[in-house]
Amino acid sequence: MGPSSSQDSDDDQNDGVEMKGLFIGRDVQAYDLACDLSLKVNFNLLERSPKKMVVYLNEEYHSTWLGNKSIYRTRMAIDDGGELIVLAPWVETFGEDDCIDSLIRKVGYVGTPEIMKAMENDDELKSNLSAVAHLIHGSSEGRFSVTYCPGKLTKEEVKSVGYKYSDLEKMKQVYNIETLKDGWNTRTDEDGSEEEFYYISNPALGLWAHPSRFEEESDTSDAAQKHGDVTISSNQEASDGSGGVGGWKKPPRKPDCAL
Repeated sequence: MGPSSSQDSDDDQNDGVEMKGLFIGRDVQAYDLACDLSLKVNFNLLERSPKKMVVYLNEEYHSTWLGNKSIYRTRMAIDDGGELIVLAPWVETFGEDDCIDSLIRKVGYVGTPEIMKAMENDDELKSNLSAVAHLIHGSSEGRFSVTYCPGKLTKEEVKSVGYKYSDLEKMKQVYNIETLKDGWNTRTDEDGSEEEFYYISNPALGLWAHPSRFEEESDTSDAAQKHGDVTISSNQEASDGSGGVGGWKKPPRKPDCAL
């Protein structure tokens, strides 16, 4: 899937999305061809890192479990010290079920080191590694701030998991999705000052990055690092990267989540 081209008919009711390719096969060639096309259609390499990004979540996104595509699809583009604003009218919960929701509320999106520490001391979290991965992917690691503007979560709930909060209606007046275009935008404040920001109308349609995020760290000489029972590859950073979980050597059995 990808954004429609400007040549599409106005009668095409696809909300700006169209099928760009269909690959079916039992060998790796079909997969490789699909990856090549996705790289051309869905990968957005920006010439400069936005200090501010604004992402809109449509009615498909009713939880941060889904809505945090706004974070992990844009984290490689946002500038250090920047801000991500998430306009989320339909978000009403954190997890997709009560079990995961309770774990998110208990731990929060507090950064890889704290999440890993919580996992070491919490058997329930050890048994729900998908929640661990989600919490890490949804953490900015302190490199940029995340301001959630949900329609159905309270300020207290949002701040309790580590995000900033702003009123949705107020922010929609500042960032009017009816007039914004995908990509770079500029708005003018009442005092005449201008603010430039990057807008994304649907984070599911791509990945955004700046070339500098692909540069290898000069001091990563070891082939792998160890963190308890978790293996972390040398091109991941547990403290200020977007990843950190390499995988369990012996995955624990997953019991029912205790609520």
